[in-house]
Amino acid sequence: MARSSSRPRKRDRKDAPIFEGYRPLANAYDEIFTPDGKPRRGVTEVVRRLEAVGASELKLRQRLADGAFLRGGITFRVYSDSRGVEKIFPFDLIPRPVSARRWDKLDRGLAQRVRALNLFLTDVYGEQRIFRDGAIPKEVVLGSSGYLPKLHGIQPPGGTWTHVSGIDLVRGPDGDFLVLEDNLRTPSGVSYVLENRLVMKRTFPGLFGKVRVRSVDAYPQQLVQALRDLARDDARVVVLTPGQYNSAYFEHTFLARRMGTELVQGSDLFVHDDRVYVKTTRGPERVDVVYRRIDDDFLDPEVFREDSLLGVPGLIRAYAKGNVVLANAPGNGCADDKAVYPYVPAIVRYYLGEDPILKQVETYHCHDPSHLSHVLAHLGDMVVKAVDASGGYGMLFGPRSTKKERDEFAAQMKADPRGYVAQPVVELSTCPTWTRKGAQPRRVDLRPYIITGKEIWALPGGLTRVALREGSYVVNSSQGGGSKDTWVMASDGDEDDLEGAAE
Repeated sequence: MARSSSRPRKRDRKDAPIFEGYRPLANAYDEIFTPDGKPRRGVTEVVRRLEAVGASELKLRQRLADGAFLRGGITFRVYSDSRGVEKIFPFDLIPRPVSARRWDKLDRGLAQRVRALNLFLTDVYGEQRIFRDGAIPKEVVLGSSGYLPKLHGIQPPGGTWTHVSGIDLVRGPDGDFLVLEDNLRTPSGVSYVLENRLVMKRTFPGLFGKVRVRSVDAYPQQLVQALRDLARDDARVVVLTPGQYNSAYFEHTFLARRMGTELVQGSDLFVHDDRVYVKTTRGPERVDVVYRRIDDDFLDPEVFREDSLLGVPGLIRAYAKGNVVLANAPGNGCADDKAVYPYVPAIVRYYLGEDPILKQVETYHCHDPSHLSHVLAHLGDMVVKAVDASGGYGMLFGPRSTKKERDEFAAQMKADPRGYVAQPVVELSTCPTWTRKGAQPRRVDLRPYIITGKEIWALPGGLTRVALREGSYVVNSSQGGGSKDTWVMASDGDEDDLEGAAE
């Protein structure tokens, strides 16, 4: 991996500055530059040191970084791509900075949101007070595919439903972060956060100490400790994977290694006397925590899909008896259902008696006839999402859709109103991204990862996904998106404010 000096080097005349000619998009908040092209306060040193590298050297380092990802097997699987299913997750070397002041607000807002959703799930699978009090329509929640009536009355050990949460955020034109959606089932992507940082450190050694970026290295140990806290200090934790053909298998192996735990498949585990055991060369050994990366339907063939070969027969029995922690808790998908999302502010107010710290995108729930009528009348200006789809699929981006596509979606929405929500188009923030044309603005989002054990802890930063295609709003890796290293700046007084221009 190429090395960079901590001091600006002399640039060859042919080696243009990285940001030469960079122009932020109109009507979008740029993460590094103000509309007039000046670096924002708190990021001037980052810009100066990147400029000192120069365009030619950045190209070289980008190739070296891509090679490091390939050699490290840092890939994901795309089942629908006929050209080959194993792909490198594209990584851009220009970081995405977040000021300490902004992050402190996000940290508080994310903890509040996750705390409220945990209380909501406890209630939904318990007394269901929120329905009796009319704070949220019962049919919206119980009609979710993520609600599992077979688990009603079962409460997870420690009362934690969302051990790992991935909350997707976008930044509007005013610079405020908005919650786009919640991911509470088996959120993925954190391995890319850790690998991105490792590659950045190798690519720009010495830079992190100069610009004071918060570390992300603690995540694996924070996670394993939070899981043990819900069982016992010396609890045996395993990571349950569907196997090597799963799209996130790299992450499963990565986390098991970094957490210091075993990676197992369903055939490695069995249940006896309502306790879970792992097969070892020393004989069966008790398992206390299963960090499962298998969907609910495949967890236990005794309770869910009878044809599942991925899960463990009897696992839910052991879970119901409180003999094993399942992370994340099965059944929590009704809380991240896109049809429930519009009601999360009401959920926060109901359980916590507080106004939400984080705002979210205005959303029309199509099961409401008046909302459906409005959406159908304005399809060309809306983003329509199927509530059970993910990864950028099952979505209509109105402004770039054809009449045929809008007509097809309209018919689907009329046939199944509860299955769709709609949102006005949010002009996502942009960040300079290296392309064949040099640094160009590309739209980004952010997925922070929040760990819940005895306490709630958020990884400083998260996964910044970037829409690599010019003009695209879709950041998902399966749809051609990539990622960036997210730099949460350490507090340093006024210099940490990234919101305005440098003096």
